[in-house]
Amino acid sequence: MPIVVNTNAAATTAAFNLSKNHANLSKSLARLSSGQRITSPAEDAGGLAVAYKLDSSMKRTEAVLNNHQNALSFLQVQDGALESVGKIVSRMSELRTMAADVTKNASDIENYSKEFRELQKQLNQVQLQKFNGVSIFTNNDVIDPSKGRPYSSEEKEFEYVNPDGSLSTKSYNGRGLQVLTHPSGQPDDGSISINGVNLQFLLTLDDNVTGSANDYLISGTAGLSDAVGYNLGSFQQLGSNADSTGLEVDDGMFQDISKISIYQFTHIIEKVADARAENGAEQQRIQQSYELQSTNLVNLEAAHGRIMDVDVALESTRFAKHNVLVQASASMTAQANQLTQVALTLLQ
Repeated sequence: MPIVVNTNAAATTAAFNLSKNHANLSKSLARLSSGQRITSPAEDAGGLAVAYKLDSSMKRTEAVLNNHQNALSFLQVQDGALESVGKIVSRMSELRTMAADVTKNASDIENYSKEFRELQKQLNQVQLQKFNGVSIFTNNDVIDPSKGRPYSSEEKEFEYVNPDGSLSTKSYNGRGLQVLTHPSGQPDDGSISINGVNLQFLLTLDDNVTGSANDYLISGTAGLSDAVGYNLGSFQQLGSNADSTGLEVDDGMFQDISKISIYQFTHIIEKVADARAENGAEQQRIQQSYELQSTNLVNLEAAHGRIMDVDVALESTRFAKHNVLVQASASMTAQANQLTQVALTLLQ
């Protein structure tokens, strides 16, 4: 090789290697300091795209899990209110049984009726309960979608046992709230309908069930429509039809407990028990769905980590190698820069 002054190929090569090793060292530093294997799209464009979509799915799954917990809290509040309704109606049935004692006079029955009227007022307050502004109960009225969270409407049937042991069904207006349980947000991929319990139906005193007229409060009464409006909570005024039957109604409340049969109370308790059973079934389903999405979240995090997380042991080894190469390249670049000085020696 000739000895020249203007060109130093060895120094250029050493400088190039120094630059490359320094870039590799910087990448190792970035990976180790960030904990990510991909610090720039240029390093793995396809892997970064997949990881980006996985990360988005993880965030939606976390939001879905939070919605599961809120739905579960909604049902727990609803169940607490239903438990209170059951206790109130059970107490009413107890009062009605004591009022049926042949040793009780009219004054005694009036005393029982006083508590009965107060319990009706409490039922009226229970049906106003809300969870974060969303009513936990519905009724037979048409719900205006502009007022709060709209319920989906559907016709439901309740099956109950008559005094003679036979089974009957009654249709009523049911409403529900839809909980989306899949990160896609599509109901077909996963959804659970939460029953917005129709408390008006639960507290209705039926006049169209099977049995003799003596078993029911208003059996065979003319001019009444399937017992809608006859309930133990003042959802609406019962009107002149109720007054004409001698039920002694004031402000939507029954005044005399002896006017209502014991069966009417037990029938309401049966409907409350059915509503609580449905509530419990929905809670169990939400818990199962929550566990499924929790497992999916763990698997998504693992898949995302395989793409994005840096192998610290491997990258530490690379860092040590690049660090040595940078130092060696810098030293060799300095040595190569001295090669042209040989020409000066020849000129002396």
